[in-house]
Amino acid sequence: MPLKVPQAPKQKISSPIGTNSGVFGFVVQFLIVAVAFFAIGFLVGQKKVSIERKGVAPNIVIENQAPLHQNVDFSLFWKVWDTLPQRYLDKNSIDGQKLLYGAISGMVRSLGDPYTAFLDPKQNSAVSDELAGSYQGIGIQIGFNKDKRLVVIAPLKGTPAEAAGLKPKDIIVKINTKDTFDMTLPEAVDLIRGKAGTSVKLVLLHDGGEKTFEKDLKRAQIDVKSVELSYKDTNNGKIAIIKVSRFGEKTDSEWDKAVEEVSGKKVSGVVVDMRNNPGGLLTSAIHLVSDLVKDTVVKQESDKGEVSSMGVDHAARLGSVPVVVLINGGSASAAEIFAGAVKDNNRGKLVGEKSFGKGTVQDVVNFPGGSSLHVTIAKWLTPNGDSIHGVGITPDIIVVSKDDEKVDTQLEKALSLL
Repeated sequence: MPLKVPQAPKQKISSPIGTNSGVFGFVVQFLIVAVAFFAIGFLVGQKKVSIERKGVAPNIVIENQAPLHQNVDFSLFWKVWDTLPQRYLDKNSIDGQKLLYGAISGMVRSLGDPYTAFLDPKQNSAVSDELAGSYQGIGIQIGFNKDKRLVVIAPLKGTPAEAAGLKPKDIIVKINTKDTFDMTLPEAVDLIRGKAGTSVKLVLLHDGGEKTFEKDLKRAQIDVKSVELSYKDTNNGKIAIIKVSRFGEKTDSEWDKAVEEVSGKKVSGVVVDMRNNPGGLLTSAIHLVSDLVKDTVVKQESDKGEVSSMGVDHAARLGSVPVVVLINGGSASAAEIFAGAVKDNNRGKLVGEKSFGKGTVQDVVNFPGGSSLHVTIAKWLTPNGDSIHGVGITPDIIVVSKDDEKVDTQLEKALSLL
């Protein structure tokens, strides 16, 4: 940021101490210069900035931490900041806070990673509501495919999105009239969310399709129970089916309640249904799979190539029960961590279709005022060290589900294995 030092006005002074007015003028000039240099000294001390002279006006260069070593001239930023409110037609639409959030968002977006994003307070609140399992919208989890196009990761059970027939990996071409090309995740969530009873129009393209289609969806109150337990009687005994639809704030407690009930019954096996589970909290994925495996759950590879392992957080309560995990193209992120841990620990079979392939780790940095930064800090690897980002996890037994099938062939295959 350029720092302009106030210049004392030029005066013709016959004598430095000749008259009272001359003395007064000298004192005023001295105080102005003293205050200016005190301000420079204070900024240098408090903000840890270095001053580099470029022409007449000094240019302040921020000394950033690694890996940013370049000296960046911020004078252009401040020129634009000053010019916009002076020249822009609609002065009433100028909002300094929005300009600041937009500038930060643009800076983060320049990295080209769709999962690294700045969220303003409204967007950050929406993400928190979703993790809590209660919000107003259409009930889809969205993300990006390998081409960085906005896609449906999974429609949630019992929501308008599921009723409308939205499928995992459907490309979202437009939201209402706005093209989604180069749209950030928070921007898309802002457009899709809304008051229950209102509508949103999506223009979509099936994965591998050529013709777009439209869906008008009426928003609703979405209250998602993340864990559902049911049973199936088979020739080999009772099978517990635990459906996990997401990894949110209530998932651990809901899972614990289901596991406690299953542990109290005599079951011959457990099917964990992770289909159309878009992921969520990493800690929740670790908590759930800890009831099945005993060793490494997931590995993380840092930007420096260092690999660290994360293990279980408690002793396995279902450690001796035969297990099959169901996955499909809507199984992403934390759901893939769960499935990868089961597979690599030889704890059970995976049945279904290849998973989504979202294998990066985002840390959340919260700031005063309610905004936050979601920043990619690592890649996650399966216990065997395999990265699935953009690749997905291939099940041990592939069973392709068809839209018009009346029988859940994937579930039937899982039950037969148990």
